[in-house]
Amino acid sequence: MVPGVSLLLRALLLLLLLLWGCRDAQPARLGHPELRQEAEAFLEKYGYFSEQGSKAPASTQFRNAIREFQWVSQLPISGVLDQATLRQMTLPRCGVADTDSHAAWAKRISALFAGPGAKMRRKKRFARPGGALAHAFLPRRGEAHFDRDERWSLSRRRGRNLFVVLAHEIGHTLGLAHSPAPRALMAPYYKKLGRDALLSWDDVLAVQSLYGKPLGRSVATQLPGKLFTDFEAWDPHNSRRIRPETRGPKYCHSSFDAITVDRQWRLYIFKGSYFWEVTADGNVSEPRPLQKRWPGLPPDIEAAAVSLEDGDFYFFKGSRCWRFQGTKSVWGHSQLCRGGRLPRHPDAALFFPPLRRLVLFKGSRYYVLARGGKQVEPYYPRSLRDWAGVPEEVSGALPRPDGSVVFFRDDHYWQLDQAKLRVTSSGRWATELSWMGCWNANSGGALF
Repeated sequence: MVPGVSLLLRALLLLLLLLWGCRDAQPARLGHPELRQEAEAFLEKYGYFSEQGSKAPASTQFRNAIREFQWVSQLPISGVLDQATLRQMTLPRCGVADTDSHAAWAKRISALFAGPGAKMRRKKRFARPGGALAHAFLPRRGEAHFDRDERWSLSRRRGRNLFVVLAHEIGHTLGLAHSPAPRALMAPYYKKLGRDALLSWDDVLAVQSLYGKPLGRSVATQLPGKLFTDFEAWDPHNSRRIRPETRGPKYCHSSFDAITVDRQWRLYIFKGSYFWEVTADGNVSEPRPLQKRWPGLPPDIEAAAVSLEDGDFYFFKGSRCWRFQGTKSVWGHSQLCRGGRLPRHPDAALFFPPLRRLVLFKGSRYYVLARGGKQVEPYYPRSLRDWAGVPEEVSGALPRPDGSVVFFRDDHYWQLDQAKLRVTSSGRWATELSWMGCWNANSGGALF
């Protein structure tokens, strides 16, 4: 596919969505020749047309290519260029072709340790940002190329995560083809994973199919706070994703969006559209929908804090903030907080007892908020160096009954002395902090 195809696909898709005017629009038919032409270019680039040439009519080849793409992308298999299929084609992804992904995966499942290699085509140029992010070559050559027009970062929240994309491309240099397992590292589409990204069961089987099982007793161990690999329920004849059963709450095996504590020292841990309550002795609830507890609150919040003076909950996401007293919104709706000089996309929020104020953390700076939570106090922001030993880009912070403050990032924590504003200890929260509700979830052994 030539540069600009991905951008054109997006523009055409947007135009069709405006014309259709609803989510349940009819599939895109052949009455849109430009759209079909761009879809064919996409399918050809990513290996969905037979290289040997088929005697089947062009329309049949196109339907078969669409069906193959839908199977790999975990979409309903219809062979029709519908709205969901078009949207999938516009998502950021790896630039390596999906050649024989279906056949390779099926063979790997039927004979776990006899997986095939896969062809890769060299592409000299990338599309504009948001299309192909990178591509790599099979062993012997072992090169990987990255689109310099993308905003690369090692941050969990900004830009394209270079760690995740690089790990995926290294998989190609080891000889791995794309995987249709949706949560696999080798799935073709970009996912916002952290630096502690997990290998899925299909990634492990794919590597072992080429290089064999570990000799003797496996030296791999369960990583603290997470499982070494994630077994997914998978039905190759059913395009629905089936969630695997995991031990303990989900946040214990990965990370969370935000965390806070109320005046009864009960934790609230947020991830996606759900939250967990953890009592002071470490007993954790089932995941509960955010909307039922705090109506109007969006998923994937970025920071949360409870005022230990009045018990109100404060939430932050993007440039907006929310305040709830129980289940009732104090402000009536979300507020645009930029007017008060609050940072956009804060990393974490904290009620700091010595100041009796909310504090927001963003990158290398922190902001003390005036009472009410809508304005930044004068002379702020200040450097995070004031909190000696606290890392940048924390994912959460909360006060503790013993007078300390605990900061979180990924699977680590840092405990800070409130009076001295200095970190006194650190470690891994899922295995060392019993009050996080994860000890039962981490009592098992290694899976491999």
